[in-house]
Amino acid sequence: MAQITAAMVKELREMTGAGMMECKKALTEADGNLDAAVDILRTRGLAAAAKKAGRATNEGRVVALVEGKAGAVCQVNCETDFVALTDKFQTYAEGFTKAVLANDPADVEALLASEYEGAKVQDELTEAIHVIGENMQISSFKRLAIEGTGALVPYIHMNGKIGVLVAFRFANDATADDERFLTMGKDVAMQIAATNPVSLDESSVPADVRNHEMEIYKAQAAESGKPESIQEKIASGRMQKFYKENCLVDQDFVKDSDKSVAQYVAGVAKEIGDTIEVADFARIALGD
Repeated sequence: MAQITAAMVKELREMTGAGMMECKKALTEADGNLDAAVDILRTRGLAAAAKKAGRATNEGRVVALVEGKAGAVCQVNCETDFVALTDKFQTYAEGFTKAVLANDPADVEALLASEYEGAKVQDELTEAIHVIGENMQISSFKRLAIEGTGALVPYIHMNGKIGVLVAFRFANDATADDERFLTMGKDVAMQIAATNPVSLDESSVPADVRNHEMEIYKAQAAESGKPESIQEKIASGRMQKFYKENCLVDQDFVKDSDKSVAQYVAGVAKEIGDTIEVADFARIALGD
């Protein structure tokens, strides 16, 4: 029995557009023979996907949807921008995004293996390939949910090239329907789309990113030839600048650089008579 490697599964998936589990099963049944595995997938109703396999899926759309206290942003790819702009493609993309909302899958493989409205998502993707006539892939997604009083704001930028979700917490239920909150939510979402922040705030910057940046700043400071105590201050100052430029709530608000995003949110909250905080965000751009 041939050993089925992750690379083999990946290659078969790229060739056929089938799910990872289906590819692994087919390779196991075919004892590692790639061509035989393709034939197995074709006999299981993936013929159209197999024929269109290998075609680049560089176009597509990002969809952002909210239902109640949960939201999802999902990237669905196809071959041409023309197809990406059609209503049929949009309907399929929204359906896959709703499946993310309903099932909260861990990854794309789990999403394809899940069911939504009585049908397996992988089967729906295969049907979409048949109907649309182009290779399609669900490339990435993110799901957010908020507990307690709060709301999620979705935003689509550049006609589906970028999708954003922003989660807010507040004290009063009525805030969710306040026009001032909705305007502010869209403003923050647009900020995320435009600036692509690394994290919500300083405390949520991933450790590997933080350490990598600090190593660079320390190396830059060392080249100055100044005493070590001064070098440390230089590196720390540059790290603070990194936080200000890359942490959402610390960024200058794009519509008014005299205040930070956090200050803008606090100002709107004061007008409404509530306390509002940005709890989380998700951003996916086409190609991510």
